[in-house]
Amino acid sequence: MPALKAARSPLLRPWREAVWRDQDYWAWLLLILGALLVIRLLALYFAETDLFFDEAQYWSWSRDLAFGYFSKPPLIAWLIRGATEICGDAEWCVRAPSPILYTVTSILLFLAARALYGDRVGFWSAVVFATLPAASFSSLLISTDVALVLFWTLAFYGWIKLIETREMRFAVLIGISLGLGLLAKYAAIYFLLCAGVDAWRDARARDALRGGRLAVILALALAFVAPNLLWNANHSFATFSHTAENAGWNGFPFHLEDGLEFIGSQFAVFGPILFAVLGFVAWRAARRGCEQPECRLLAFSVPVILLLIMQALLSRAFANWAAAAYPTATILVTAELLRHWPRLFRVSLWLHLGAALVITMAPLFAKRLTALTGPEWNPYARVLGWHALAAATQRLADAQGAKSLLTDNREVTGELVYYLRDTSLPITIWFRAQTPRNHFEMTRPFTEAAPEPVLYVTLIHTRTSVPKRFDTSQPVGKQEFPTDTLPVREALFYLLKGYEGDNAD
Repeated sequence: MPALKAARSPLLRPWREAVWRDQDYWAWLLLILGALLVIRLLALYFAETDLFFDEAQYWSWSRDLAFGYFSKPPLIAWLIRGATEICGDAEWCVRAPSPILYTVTSILLFLAARALYGDRVGFWSAVVFATLPAASFSSLLISTDVALVLFWTLAFYGWIKLIETREMRFAVLIGISLGLGLLAKYAAIYFLLCAGVDAWRDARARDALRGGRLAVILALALAFVAPNLLWNANHSFATFSHTAENAGWNGFPFHLEDGLEFIGSQFAVFGPILFAVLGFVAWRAARRGCEQPECRLLAFSVPVILLLIMQALLSRAFANWAAAAYPTATILVTAELLRHWPRLFRVSLWLHLGAALVITMAPLFAKRLTALTGPEWNPYARVLGWHALAAATQRLADAQGAKSLLTDNREVTGELVYYLRDTSLPITIWFRAQTPRNHFEMTRPFTEAAPEPVLYVTLIHTRTSVPKRFDTSQPVGKQEFPTDTLPVREALFYLLKGYEGDNAD
């Protein structure tokens, strides 16, 4: 009994010191992460939510494997394709890589934190990261951040070991991880910025980059991302142009409200206590200086957050854009809390566990939330109703004898491509601009070769100009479904015949 009590005490009383053997930390960590993984996979399987239109678009990319796509590098499509080859095309399977990769990332974080602080901080850093609000939410959808964070963490582990050992194999590990991170999301380039800041402050880091190791890192990263660069070169640098447009720098005056909104969102992403502690540690380091490994962890977190605060001030920055900062930030604040504020650590951990429970269970009741709150207060309204829209589209297409489908925006196109994946009807999008604005406009533009009659699906409530390009246009139905901004969203259907060409008035 005393041995059992000693083994349990670190889990039940994390604010007290306890001595575990290395295998005890591994056993408990794998047990906790394994349980979280099973719960999240079950939540995905029983969730009532449809795919978000970005997720549907990523799935459509996975049907046509390439080294690049209009708005993102290719790794997310490759992950989805691998998953769906194993378990099919259902929503849960499309999203399944997310909780699996977060589990792997948490294990890598344990290794990195253990190398810096020892087993105890490593263990709790991994647990804290696995239960972050952002991790709980992101585990239930498929996004580019999931793979980015994994390879960022792996590259950081390689960075720690490279400084510690000077062994070339860790330079190889960093280069490969950075290259794969860039194939997940271009934000992986922040790693070079952070490494530069760390090397500027620390002579050991500068020495670790000598002897050809920096060249190996850069060469391997470039080799991995080169196919995507070539794809962009052959497609008018579509991804780079989209990324630059998404940044949307407007210069002065600063958008102070957007900057404050971004900062506020990070309290929700990282957790209110953890983000406040991170801010305090960064402020303390700016005033008094810091020592390793605190300086290293600050170098791989704070520059990313500051860069994105500046981005928000100049234009906009979404809450998830700082995702790469939080693996290292998690190690930093966990070590700080365990050392100086163990009770606050306990409060934060239980707060995150409660939030994780709510976030994980909520999608199982997404449809019923609308009946309780109304669609405008249902946070899942944007991922409801798409399956019903696709079913209505198929019914009307069959009833009206339509030979092809036409949409006028990326959201509807992506959802129809996914939910009508078994249809033989061509699905196209209306595109008459000079350059494509999304992947579907680049790959599925409507042309006069589309077979008629055409069933046109639109969410536009006002009169649209598309039917004017046809000799006849007949309204044939509508479909209502919830949204997060209006009580209902309404899809209108037209049967179009006699396309008059692009020169029609």
